Amino acid sequence: MASNRAEFGTALWRKSSYSTGDGGNCVEVADGLVGIVPVRDSKRPGGAVVVLSAAAWSPFVAALKAAPAR
Repeated sequence: MASNRAEFGTALWRKSSYSTGDGGNCVEVADGLVGIVPVRDSKRPGGAVVVLSAAAWSPFVAALKAAPAR
């Protein structure tokens, strides 16, 4: 589900440890929100936010880790 950033105005975002420091793959997640894990592109903090259920977060991360590097 995609959402507007305004819904998460007080969220505390952190950059993923898998994000690169060269402006490439930059993903941020917001922690501490009950039942959901919002994800956004840190290069576009005012852009869309993808919201995953907390139950879907672990399988999502596992799938990303298992995907071949491009």
